[in-house]
Amino acid sequence: MNYISTRGTAQPRDFAGVLLAGLAEDGGLFMPETWPQADLHALRGLPYAELAAALIQPFVGDTIAAPTLRRLCAEAYATFRHPAVVPLVQLDTNLWSLELFHGPTLAFKDVAMQLLGRLFDHVLTERNQRITIVGATSGDTGSAAIEACKNRARVDIVILHPKGRTSEVQRRQMTTVDAPNVRNIAIDGNFDDCQDLVKAMFADEAFRTEIHLSAVNSINWARIAAQIPYYVAAALALGAPAREVAFSVPTGNFGNVLAAWAASRMGVPIAGLTVASNRNDILTRFLAANDMSVRGVEPSLSPSMDIGVSSNFERLLFELLDRDPILTASIMQGFRATGRMATPHEAWQRAKTMFHGFRLDDAGTIAEIRRIAAETGYLADPHTAIGIAAARARPGTTPIIAAATAHPAKFPDAMEQATGARPALPPHLADLYERAEHFTESPNTLAHIQAEVRAFAARNT
Repeated sequence: MNYISTRGTAQPRDFAGVLLAGLAEDGGLFMPETWPQADLHALRGLPYAELAAALIQPFVGDTIAAPTLRRLCAEAYATFRHPAVVPLVQLDTNLWSLELFHGPTLAFKDVAMQLLGRLFDHVLTERNQRITIVGATSGDTGSAAIEACKNRARVDIVILHPKGRTSEVQRRQMTTVDAPNVRNIAIDGNFDDCQDLVKAMFADEAFRTEIHLSAVNSINWARIAAQIPYYVAAALALGAPAREVAFSVPTGNFGNVLAAWAASRMGVPIAGLTVASNRNDILTRFLAANDMSVRGVEPSLSPSMDIGVSSNFERLLFELLDRDPILTASIMQGFRATGRMATPHEAWQRAKTMFHGFRLDDAGTIAEIRRIAAETGYLADPHTAIGIAAARARPGTTPIIAAATAHPAKFPDAMEQATGARPALPPHLADLYERAEHFTESPNTLAHIQAEVRAFAARNT
């Protein structure tokens, strides 16, 4: 399997090359040259780790042997606290919650990150290389990436988070990790500022080469590939391929819902995908009125969705434009320059055949958390509550699965506001508030951040 850039001028790579590169040199995102088709009948009944290995293997190709990939998947998902890894919980006749938060850091990012850390180790050991990972987080990516990469011999990791714009639990899960290969930096700004800094570092070819820069954000295709299996597992559990299902996904950077769309490209019968947004609703506005325009990012009770520009949308745009890299690059460059995406009407219409938008503000989120708890006894964190509300807004006979992306204990203030009680952290995090924090603060300037990253990477030389 080879991978091509959405903007067309970067050199194609195999899976290992894409894993280590992250972002393409031309600023685009890597996509598989073709979409493999899943044998859904053969996958039914497999334990999750085996299912994941079978689905990911076509994307990996011959860069990692099948027995090795199976071992890495088994090791990755042995870290989860639920035997099903990603269990389904029924909330109503045709409404289900897909719990993706049973990993070490209590968020869906663990499902991909626990595997990515092991993939990095394997590929770097084979190549006798070392990399510096730089990532931006709106809350959950950072802690999951740090947990997956801490103390690994060939990886340094630097995570940028927006100062004061994550929940305290999210911040502490990152900053209380005391490992020599981990650095946390709090940026004066929002998530989009952090993401822009990461992209600017990748665009600086000399800097990128000097520190052997790589990425764990969902701009890295390996992240998307590792998220596809849980959508397939959920669909199979509810009757696929004989029965269609739909998904509702709390969405910020568009990577999680893109993985569901990728599952549909692999043959999973998905009737529709609902993009669930908070007040930062660029994707909902796009789907409603072809309005992909940048507005200021407003803090909310669902901080992992506090994103103004959804980077992974470029991958879908590339497909909607029949994989035309010249047109994709032109539209993305215009979007960067003007803050408004000039998506052709035909491409917008094609997007609407699969994707539906939904928006819920903070007051609505609190009301939904309270309603879910009162009617079902189920505790849904703010992100998950928005996804469930979005699912309820599309009634019908097709089973709809809401992605439960975080444990409610990660957002105790919102949960207490809605239900009157603060969910307890699991035992392995019970002392989180007593642990010492380790992070630096930095202004929102590329020069400052590059100097910090360079110094951190150079300490090993």
